[in-house]
Amino acid sequence: MQKIQIDDFSRVKMLSQLSLSPKGDKAAFVVSQAQVKGNKYVSNIWLLEEGKTRKLTNGGAERSLTWLDEDSILFPGDRTGKYKAKAEEGLSYTVFNKINTAGGEAEEYFALPFPASNLIPLPDGRFLCLGVYDNYGMSAQGLEGEEKAQMLEQIQEEKDYEIFDELPFWFNGKGVINKKRSRVYLCDIQKDIQQPITGPYLQVAGLKYSKKLGLALYYGSEYQWMDEQKSRLFVYDMASGESREMDLGGQYRVQAAEFVGDHIVMAATTGQRYGSSENPMFFTVDVQTGKMKLLADLDTSLGSSVGCDCRYGGGSALKAGEDCLYHMETTGFYSVIKKLDAQGVSTVVSPDVHGSVDCFDLTGDTFYYIGIRNNGLQEIYSCNNGRETKLTSFNDEYLASHSVVTPKYMSFVDKDGVEIDGWILEPVGYDPSQKYPGILNVHGGPKAVFGETFFHEMQFWANEGYFVFYCNPRGGDGKGNQFADIRGEHYGVWDYNDLMEFTDKVLELYPAIDAKRVGMAGGSYGGFMANWIVGHTDRFAAVASQRSISNYLSKCLTTDIGYYHNLSAMMADPWTNMDRMWNNSPLKYADKAKTPTLFIQSDEDYRCWMADAIQMMTALRMHGVDTRLCLFHGENHELSRSGKPKHRIRRLKEITGWFDKYMK
Repeated sequence: MQKIQIDDFSRVKMLSQLSLSPKGDKAAFVVSQAQVKGNKYVSNIWLLEEGKTRKLTNGGAERSLTWLDEDSILFPGDRTGKYKAKAEEGLSYTVFNKINTAGGEAEEYFALPFPASNLIPLPDGRFLCLGVYDNYGMSAQGLEGEEKAQMLEQIQEEKDYEIFDELPFWFNGKGVINKKRSRVYLCDIQKDIQQPITGPYLQVAGLKYSKKLGLALYYGSEYQWMDEQKSRLFVYDMASGESREMDLGGQYRVQAAEFVGDHIVMAATTGQRYGSSENPMFFTVDVQTGKMKLLADLDTSLGSSVGCDCRYGGGSALKAGEDCLYHMETTGFYSVIKKLDAQGVSTVVSPDVHGSVDCFDLTGDTFYYIGIRNNGLQEIYSCNNGRETKLTSFNDEYLASHSVVTPKYMSFVDKDGVEIDGWILEPVGYDPSQKYPGILNVHGGPKAVFGETFFHEMQFWANEGYFVFYCNPRGGDGKGNQFADIRGEHYGVWDYNDLMEFTDKVLELYPAIDAKRVGMAGGSYGGFMANWIVGHTDRFAAVASQRSISNYLSKCLTTDIGYYHNLSAMMADPWTNMDRMWNNSPLKYADKAKTPTLFIQSDEDYRCWMADAIQMMTALRMHGVDTRLCLFHGENHELSRSGKPKHRIRRLKEITGWFDKYMK
C-alpha cells in the first residue's frame, strides 16, 4: 500500500454537473483534476452511454454544460480568444460552443455580451439565461473615434478603485458585486438580441422553465441599498411576454422553486423561528392566482452539507416529477434523494447508504447521481426502486492502492442528553502499545456535517502517524432546527462543551493517544472554535485556525453575510446588545491564551475576512503566545477545497509542520 501524500488530492478525479440527455439515453458530466505543475484545475466533459464512459472535450476548461438536443451539448468558453479584446471596451462576453456527442471538434455557436449562466434552450430556438448586469458599468461598444478613445481611457481609470454604497458590496468567490445584478435574459441568437426580462435591481437567485405550461419562473431579492434577504417570485408567460408576481407576502426567503405539474413547489423560510439558517417549509404556489399554500413543514435540510475536500463543481439538487418534487437532503451525517408528493409526504428514494449524494438527474423511474459511498471518492451511480448500481470507476485504482484509513464511528450522549455523532481515524500502522499524537478537527458552518467521505487532509494526517478525530456538535445540520439552533448565548457554549466531551471520550477509548500531544484544527466556524478554544483551555498542544472569526463586532460589519447572518447567529447587534457580541467574540479572551496558534488566511476571503485573523494573531503575539499567520494572496474562503493546487499544498504543509513542531 502506498502512503497518502500531501499532494494526493491531485490524483483524485472529481465529478460534477451530471445531466441526462432529453431522452435520458445518455449522461454528460464534468471530470476535474488538480494539476500541481500547472497550478490549476483541468476540467473536461465526459459522456456515459450504454454503460461506457468516454471523454468528449479536451480543452481543459469545460466546467458546465447544457443539452441542446439529443445529440448536441453546449458549453461556455472562449476557445479562440477572439473576445478578449472586448473586455477592454467594458464588455465581458460569454461564448457558447456546440459539440456533437458522436465526437469531433467543438464549434462556436453564439456569444452573449455579459457573463452568462443557467442556459435554458427553448422550443423555438431562443434561450433563457441569467446574465450579470452592472448598474455602474461603462462600455465603449458602438462608439467611434475620439469618443471611443475617451471612454476606453475612463474604463481603464475606473479599474483603480471601487465604489461601495450597498450591502453586500462584495461576495466570497465573486469579488466586488456592488450594484451588479443577475438578470433574466431572453436571447434570440439569430437576431443577436438579448432582451432583459427582469429589472436592473432584482438579484435573481433561480430560473426554471416549463415547456408544458409555456412559463418560466424566477425569484430573487430586489434592492438598491441593502439586500433584506426577502424574495420575490414571478412567472413569465413566454407567449404574452408578461411577468406576474406571486403573492409571498413580502416575508419569505426562497431557497428553491420548481414547476410540478400545473403549479410551483417552493422551499422557503421566514427565519422567524430559527434565524437565517432555518430549515425551509414547502409550499405550493398557484401560477394563475399567485396564492401560496403550505404543503409540508418537515424540518428537513435542503441539499447536501456533507463535507469533503475532494470535490470541484456542483450540479442539480432539485428535480420535478410529474406530480412530486425530488430533492437532496442531509439526514443525520449523510445525504439522500427524497420525494415530496402532492400530499406533503416525504420518502427516501435513494439507498440509505453512508456518504453523500452530490447532484442528480432523473429519467422515468431511474435516478442517476454523483455520490460518495462508505469513505470513498466520487463516482456515478444509478438507482431504481431503491437498488443502487455503480456505473463508473474513476477513483477505484487510487483507493485500492493507497492506505486509506476506515473511520471508526463513535457516538455518545452529551451531558445535556443530546446524541452526538463522531469518528476516529487510527494512524496507519497503529500499535496500541505505542503512544501517538492526535488532532481534533472541527467542521465549518456550523450548519454542516462531517460524514463518512474521503477527506484528504485527515487521511494524510493519519498516514503521517496521527490519530484524527472529529464529530458533529450541536449547531450542525441533519438533525433538525432545534439541534442546529445555538444562537445567542449558547454560541461557543453548547458546541464547545460537546467538542470537549468528545475529546475526553476519545482519549478514554484510546489510551495510546498522548493527551499532552493533542492538537486542534478548524476552518470558518471551525476557525471560530479554534480561536475560542485557545482562550478557554490550554489542553491542546497546538492549534491551527483557518479562515477564522475572532471579533463579531467587526465581522458583522465587514463580510458578505455578516450584516444579516452573523447578527442572526448572535441574536444581537453592536448598538442594542454590544455586550453579547463581545462576550461571544474569541478576541475578548485572547489575553488568557497560552496555546501556540497558527493562522491560515486568504486575502480575498470575504466570508471570514482577514481582519479577524490579523486581530487575533496580533492579540496573541502581544500576550506572548507563539503564533504565526500565513496569508495567501488571490485566494478566498474555498482555499482548502478549490484553491490553487500549490497553495493547497503549502496550506497543508504549514498546518502539518506546526503540529509536528509541537506534537512530535
